[in-house]
Amino acid sequence: MEINIRKGTTEDLPVVLGILDSAVAWLNGKGITAQWGTEPFSARPAAVEQVQRTMAEGDLWIAEANGVPAGTMTLTTHPGKHVPPAPEPEVYVRLLATEARFHHHRIGAALLAHATTETRRQKISLLRVDCFAGSEGRLVAYYEKQGFTRTDTFAVGDWQGQILERRV
Repeated sequence: MEINIRKGTTEDLPVVLGILDSAVAWLNGKGITAQWGTEPFSARPAAVEQVQRTMAEGDLWIAEANGVPAGTMTLTTHPGKHVPPAPEPEVYVRLLATEARFHHHRIGAALLAHATTETRRQKISLLRVDCFAGSEGRLVAYYEKQGFTRTDTFAVGDWQGQILERRV
């Protein structure tokens, strides 16, 4: 399978929402409802607005597997509103998701490798991401396998999050 990563535009909003909706359905199928809820992103106006705002704040990237959209992430110079910024320049991975059909095809790993390349290209040495800390910490462990180290935790109501970083 050939994976290409291309720069996205605002016109890719339906692609991004489709990937996020697919990821919600995949998570729910695994019994994981606390991470992103049970309702598709595209059905929640506040979620659509948040996705649009995040895309506008940074650089959208789309991973395509054999020409089919398979994953997405947006790289920004700062985290979302629930995480404090780092005391130094950083690149922050936001809205990283893989389309359900492409799980276990290393789409997320390819996007994170691209994030590392982009961080170096910008001459920044800190790449950070946050994720859902529930579900026995499976997502945290995934990021650790990708070379990230746990730093701080945070909560948004009952939702528990983990911040991780990688020096590049």
